Amino acid sequence: MHKVSIRSKLTTDQVFTIPNILSFFRLLLIPLIVFLYVGKELYGWTLVVLIISLVTDIIDGLVARKLNMVTDFGKFIDPVADKLTQLAVLFCLVTRFPLMWIPISIMLLKEILQFALRFVVFRYTGEVHSAEWHGKVATFLIYVMMSLHVIWYRITDVVSTLTITITSLSMLLSCVLYTISSAVIIINIKRRKKDKEQLNN
Repeated sequence: MHKVSIRSKLTTDQVFTIPNILSFFRLLLIPLIVFLYVGKELYGWTLVVLIISLVTDIIDGLVARKLNMVTDFGKFIDPVADKLTQLAVLFCLVTRFPLMWIPISIMLLKEILQFALRFVVFRYTGEVHSAEWHGKVATFLIYVMMSLHVIWYRITDVVSTLTITITSLSMLLSCVLYTISSAVIIINIKRRKKDKEQLNN
């Protein structure tokens, strides 16, 4: 079982595709979101740019599938753009809503753990796995929660706490399911490697 080089995946065909360019565009929107929310306190425009980011995320997924432009680099950069956007918005919101530290902490823990597990899987299989259904549900809830807090300046404590709690629980569930899925892949890899060594002996 050979290890796969990351550099072998960073070819021009892998990186410079329409979906990946849209992901880079979403990364460029992050400073604008922070500027509009924190610098100018233009919450309506902040929501507009956030929606544009979300729409481009949906479009790049559709384009990748329809035009057969799904790449391993795209599977990597797309969630990176998503998570950095979400973290930027959450850090903006925490200035007004201290409970935002809960989803921020969960997201950071989840992404660090997932990165480590996916890196191990990638080194042994050369595959970058796409988001699963529970991850997409958690992402949807994150955007709903963030949008409500961005545009609803005087959101009630009950609605704020409820949406943050539901979103945080969905993120925790997704983290657990992703961890189990990655662990199963790693265990199977090690088992096949062990069986192969036994056969060779």
